[in-house]
Amino acid sequence: MQQRGAPFQPNINYRFRVPDGETISFEDKNLGPQSFIAGKDFGDFLVWRKDGFPSYQLACVDDDADTQITEVVRGRDLLKSTARQILLQRALLLPTPTYFHTHLLTDGHGIRLAKRHDALAIRTLRQQGLTPTEVLHMAAARMTTVTSDS
Repeated sequence: MQQRGAPFQPNINYRFRVPDGETISFEDKNLGPQSFIAGKDFGDFLVWRKDGFPSYQLACVDDDADTQITEVVRGRDLLKSTARQILLQRALLLPTPTYFHTHLLTDGHGIRLAKRHDALAIRTLRQQGLTPTEVLHMAAARMTTVTSDS
């Protein structure tokens, strides 16, 4: 992240104060119209950490703008993050990309697949001997199940 303006003071967390009661709406290309109320659905949030690094929210907004991202595809568990990021984009006069939130892939027990669950990481599946085609078929079959169960 390229620093702009005055530097942040060290050892201080900086938060973005949300405009209480403001509705943040956007059209998700997969899930349709989405709407969140600042101060009700989410509150003020961290934008700069006391260790001198930007928060996830600010880093995403800055990186998307810097790399001219026009479409973001991510899990539906990040819908509220999208509302927060739209507020940051507005405050920083940055463009808002188009969003597509997908259903989450889960394992046989319904637990979402994530980097922290190494048992079903692609690397682990490959080490178990699955081919790229088999991994794709496995993901497609699970996605069909998740979509039809939703």
